[in-house]
Amino acid sequence: MSDVKAPLYSSDGTPLGDIDLDPEVFGIEPNRAVLHQVITAQLAGARAGTHKTKTRAEVRGGGAKPWRQKGTGRARHGSIRSPIWRGGGVAHGPEPRDYSQRTPKKMKRLALRSALSARASEGSVIVIDSFVWGTPRTKDATSLLAAIGSSGKTLLVVTRADVTPQLSFRNLPQVLIVEPSHVTAYDVLWAGQIIFTSQTVRQVAGQTAFEVSKSDFVKEEA
Repeated sequence: MSDVKAPLYSSDGTPLGDIDLDPEVFGIEPNRAVLHQVITAQLAGARAGTHKTKTRAEVRGGGAKPWRQKGTGRARHGSIRSPIWRGGGVAHGPEPRDYSQRTPKKMKRLALRSALSARASEGSVIVIDSFVWGTPRTKDATSLLAAIGSSGKTLLVVTRADVTPQLSFRNLPQVLIVEPSHVTAYDVLWAGQIIFTSQTVRQVAGQTAFEVSKSDFVKEEA
């Protein structure tokens, strides 16, 4: 691990120098295998699993034999709800199931640290000293993004108390707003730029070391 820095800006986009990042969170060698497994588990856990088709026993009708067994010259059939009939049941169709996978907490922590380290090595981590906006305005949010050179998908990590930036950024379709305890490896890799505040960048470091996100759909193993 080596020293990792990120550019520090004011809320109006004025450069304030660099800020040191925790090398144990933003400066490790990314583990691609763990990242793949954890993100796959997260996407699987997010699936509803409510898909369902009816079997021939569940389709309404078909109680009577459509025609007699012999003498018609046609193929023999016992029900119009057979899977080979139009409107019949489905053979081997999907049934409701749970797609979630159990993932050890250590793997989830390592995946998040790996994702943050990968983004930090690319220079995609930006820190805002603090938001001092008086009233929520989307114009302020777009001006800040333009000033720091952020375009495309952006992950904004703010606390629940940061109401003004949340209201300012929420109308931007390419911006995802999350709290420090809800940052996931998938969110970090989804975004091209990750914007922290000087408060949340320290909170994520603590969360990564001791806690696990509660909103990533991944079942935990001790």
